[in-house]
Amino acid sequence: MPTPSAAYELGVKASAVVAVDMHVHIEIDDDGHHSLPEALTEASKKYFKSEDRSPTIDAVAELYRELKMAAVVFTVDARTALGHDPNNIEQLIAGAARNNDVLIPFGSVDPRTGAEAITRAKYLAGDLGARGFKFHPSLQGFDPSSEAFYPLWETLQDLGLPAIFHTGQNGMGAGLPGGFGIKLGYSNPMLLDAVAADFPELQIIMAHPSVPWQDEANSIATHKANVFIDLSGWSPKYFPESLVKASNSVLQDKVLLGTDYPLITPAKWLGAFAELPLKDEVRPKILKDNAVRLLGLAG
Repeated sequence: MPTPSAAYELGVKASAVVAVDMHVHIEIDDDGHHSLPEALTEASKKYFKSEDRSPTIDAVAELYRELKMAAVVFTVDARTALGHDPNNIEQLIAGAARNNDVLIPFGSVDPRTGAEAITRAKYLAGDLGARGFKFHPSLQGFDPSSEAFYPLWETLQDLGLPAIFHTGQNGMGAGLPGGFGIKLGYSNPMLLDAVAADFPELQIIMAHPSVPWQDEANSIATHKANVFIDLSGWSPKYFPESLVKASNSVLQDKVLLGTDYPLITPAKWLGAFAELPLKDEVRPKILKDNAVRLLGLAG
């Protein structure tokens, strides 16, 4: 992992938090610019029945501080596919820096910008201190298994930083004509199998229960030591049975708490998670221990 920059230094102490949320969106910056076109924001708000769709980064930090939780925060740079610039990622990392007791910033770059994406990834990580990267193949409109993007994955592998990839069903564009042009197939987890095989040192986090490809996701995470699953975007009461069963056994060291806040609140997610039929020794791994190991929070 690159040396932390002066802009952001990790302040989260594993001993001071009870859980780590691996999946929290920051979709508005200090200037009021949103990461998504209004039509997409409104459609996803309706899909998830969320109340406050775009809390500020300081409001997010305060919520997680009250809960004694840490949170990985990010946005998605889909400027090419959407024709819309993301919210300011430099401001996002700066906001995490002033709340570094609870927030861990991930960067995002648009893979379709080619060499520019590689240069920007190095800048966000090396100069500003991003601790990982977030990608949304369907929203960004790209096939992660295409070798056209291999130089970017090689860069992230060299940086020693994990990458979160959206997988499965998509709240973005849900209910809109043509789904706003967003193609679900780019989020089939099988496309990440090739990436995981060809970049074995790149830690890959498959975001969300990967419906309708949950068995594929379970298989990849079982087969590839460098692949994890975060449980965001769904209330645990709706998790596929195969995912719950695998989380309780072969994937107990590979599964991570994730809410998708502000689309799902930590309180609602944790309440439903408490009802899952999981072994007592598995729960702390999912809530905290697996993330602490993956993110290097133990020191």
